[in-house]
Amino acid sequence: MSWTDALILVGTLVVCAIALWLLQHFVPHRMRESHNDVAGFIFAAVGVLYAVLLAFVVVAVWQNVDSARQTTFKEADALAGVYWISRELPLPVGSQVEHDTLEYARTVQDTEWPLLAEHQSSPQATQLVYDMRSKIFGFTPADARQQVLYEHAVTHVEDLASERRARLTEIDDSVPTLMWVALIAGGLLTIAFTYLFGLSNTVAHGLMVLTLTALVVVSLLLIKEMDFPFTGVTKVEPTAFEVFLSRLPPPR
Repeated sequence: MSWTDALILVGTLVVCAIALWLLQHFVPHRMRESHNDVAGFIFAAVGVLYAVLLAFVVVAVWQNVDSARQTTFKEADALAGVYWISRELPLPVGSQVEHDTLEYARTVQDTEWPLLAEHQSSPQATQLVYDMRSKIFGFTPADARQQVLYEHAVTHVEDLASERRARLTEIDDSVPTLMWVALIAGGLLTIAFTYLFGLSNTVAHGLMVLTLTALVVVSLLLIKEMDFPFTGVTKVEPTAFEVFLSRLPPPR
């Protein structure tokens, strides 16, 4: 949790505490406790509906993060496939493709990954994929062994391009604005219902209100942190490309 998130949480709790104090001062609990039974039934229904909405959004954003992480590893696996086959291809095409795979991994790791947090991508990385595809497609096998290598190289480079497109599509995955409106409005409504109850013990009432408020705010902050797969505390890291680059044999 960042300092901004902590300030949002503390600020919300302070506002809720002040609002409760004002309510107790101007509308004493004796005027509200007669409605506790009716308010309890409505609050239960509102709470369940909001809990279902929160759970749905949390699961959805977590699936987006997990999908982006899996796509990254699939992309790195396809890149590794191109790399290993390139070492078996004859010169000069094999050496050229090998160089492009290494350059692509470094570009994605060092240049493109910071850009993902800004919903952008690296044109250089895209061009390297085009270069690999062009060189592999331009290769003419001379025998049966090279034909097999060529076919596998084509499959891997197509998989690489496909997984890259999938990853770049996922940089725009986020909770829609309308859903954020529903989440915030639902949270405000759920918390507001707790003010309708009348309790003679102001401290106990305050603890109930602040506990529920903290739970709602923390849930919303969690969704905010997981809203975009490449930012926040759960952001996807370029681990797959780091592993690929750290386990390479000596160059040919």
